[in-house]
Amino acid sequence: MNIVVHYNYWAFIFLMMVGFYILISRRNLVKKIMGLNIFQTSVFIFFISMGVVKGGQPPILPDDGRQLIFSNPLPHVLILTAIVVGVSTTAVALALVVRIKEAYGTIEGDEVTAMDNELPA
Repeated sequence: MNIVVHYNYWAFIFLMMVGFYILISRRNLVKKIMGLNIFQTSVFIFFISMGVVKGGQPPILPDDGRQLIFSNPLPHVLILTAIVVGVSTTAVALALVVRIKEAYGTIEGDEVTAMDNELPA
């Protein structure tokens, strides 16, 4: 098996690791959201790569009765839905970061936690 042929899987692994690293290593909330988006994009690439059928055609039956290899459109439709959900989730997360900035004056996770722990109950 040739490794170069499956470059999309290498891209998936690289993007997933970059997104995960950003997520666990950064304390800035906006950077964490960016890491989650990179991680999410890698999952999209993986899911679409798994849905590709070599030599597959759109699932439209020919009139002459030939047997064809069909490509399943469901993974691509699900990814379109996931993209919409991901954009919406990112918008909500960024709105929450704006509210955190207004309330605490910072978007660094450690500083927000420290300020939250200092507040009397």
